[in-house]
Amino acid sequence: MTFIDDYLTEEAKKDSIPEKSPPEGKQWGYDLYPERRKPDTTPNVSGLLDKKGYENIQKIKCERNVYKCIKQSPIIKLMMGALKSSGCPVDIRRHISCEECDPSVSGGFDPVLNQVVVCQNGAKKPAHVQGVLLHEMIHMFDYCRHDLNFRNLDHLACTEIRAANLAHCSFMSAWVQGDASLFNIKATHGDCVKSKALSSILATRNVSTEEAVDAIERVFPKCYRDLEPVGRRIRRNSDDMYKAYTEGFYYGYDSV
Repeated sequence: MTFIDDYLTEEAKKDSIPEKSPPEGKQWGYDLYPERRKPDTTPNVSGLLDKKGYENIQKIKCERNVYKCIKQSPIIKLMMGALKSSGCPVDIRRHISCEECDPSVSGGFDPVLNQVVVCQNGAKKPAHVQGVLLHEMIHMFDYCRHDLNFRNLDHLACTEIRAANLAHCSFMSAWVQGDASLFNIKATHGDCVKSKALSSILATRNVSTEEAVDAIERVFPKCYRDLEPVGRRIRRNSDDMYKAYTEGFYYGYDSV
C-alpha cells in the first residue's frame, strides 16, 4: 500500500529524498497514517499510564519485531540485499518506521520520505510484520529501480499487483478471501492478486472501483509476470523463502 503526503515543506522534501521527490499535490493517503502529519513526541514516565504510553510500548514491540525480521527472515534479507545492490541500501533507523495507523491498514510506503511504515497497532506478530515489510519493500524496490510515479494509476496498479503476487496470495489466503477454486488454481491466484491490488488502491486513492479495475486489467499481464527480486511466488508452509534467498546471488543481489 502506498500513499503520498503534502505535509512537508518544499525544503523538507528536498532534504528527505532529493533525487525523486513527487510533485506538489494534495494528500493521497487520506488520514490513515496520522503520525505522518504531526511532530514526534518524546516518551516520558508519566505517559506510561495513558494512551500515549501504551502506544510507546506498542512501538517498542514493533521495532523489536522489525529487527528480528531483518536479522532472521530470509525473504526480508533478500529484499534488503536487492535494494542495496540496486543502489538503495536500507538503513532501518531511517527507512523503516513503526507508527500508529488507522485500524484499516497494516503498513504503507511513503515515497516522499522513502520510508516503509509498519503499523504498530495492526501488525503485532513477527509473521505479520514480515508480510508488511515484504509488501512495502516491493514498493520501495519498484520506486528505486524504475521511474515510478505513484500518482499514475497504472504505475500504482502495477506495483500493487507485484506486491500482492509476491507477498500475499497463497492458495489458503485466496480461499479465505473467497477467490479460491479447487478446479483452476492458476486462475485462483490471479484473482486473489487482482482482489488484493484493488483493495490497496481503493484504500489510499480517491478513485472509483471501475477506474481501479480498469487500471489493474491494463497492466496485469506484464506486472503479474514480473517476479523480481524474489524470483518465485512464495507458497505458504514451503521452503520458497529460503530458496529465493539462497538464489539471490545468481542475480547479483548482495547478502545481508
